[in-house]
Amino acid sequence: MDNSVGKVWNEALEFIKDNVDSQCFNTWFDPIKALKIQGAVLTVQVPSKFFYEYLEENYIQLLKSAITKPLGQGAKLVYSIVLENSYDNTNPPTMKLPSSGRKKHPAQSINMPMKIGNDKGIKNPFVIPGLQKLNINSQLNPNYTFENFIEGDCNRLARSAGYAVSKNPGGTSFNPLMLYGGVGLGKTHLAHSIGVEIKDNYPEKTVLYVSAEKFTQQ
Repeated sequence: MDNSVGKVWNEALEFIKDNVDSQCFNTWFDPIKALKIQGAVLTVQVPSKFFYEYLEENYIQLLKSAITKPLGQGAKLVYSIVLENSYDNTNPPTMKLPSSGRKKHPAQSINMPMKIGNDKGIKNPFVIPGLQKLNINSQLNPNYTFENFIEGDCNRLARSAGYAVSKNPGGTSFNPLMLYGGVGLGKTHLAHSIGVEIKDNYPEKTVLYVSAEKFTQQ
């Protein structure tokens, strides 16, 4: 990374730091590597396609504003995405994708029930009138929370993704959310934390924690 790239990216990072909290910065912006500048086009490397999609979905306007300051109104962002991340591979293959520059559009609201013709409403065939919601034991461990989750470089991204899911279940770009990693990295703790947080934020929702073995036997 030459000096001009470093100067531009450091200036962009300072702008980003002023607009996000430290947790967000360490998870989504610190891993980004600035590679080169061609005119007003900045190429940055991100660790995965998921990482790229999350940035485009949630932080593209912030990134655009950050690079516009040092590069001007014609600034553009190009991603170099690592396709294979291996400890023994110092030069993993990459793919390049331009930033879409799109704004995140809120979901269109719909008044329910919807009326069609003279129909008074569309009935949900899966809802039985008069049937009360069952009180199901969630099987969650209340001691496993985000507050006491031990965070490190190995699980910071997973923790942030899980926390986002817990705040907006079913409404994030990673649905379903799948966690993969070695023993002792916090997968079980994180899964319980997501469930506990959802139960606290959305008491009307049903949350159930089951092992893969029990799930396949149902």
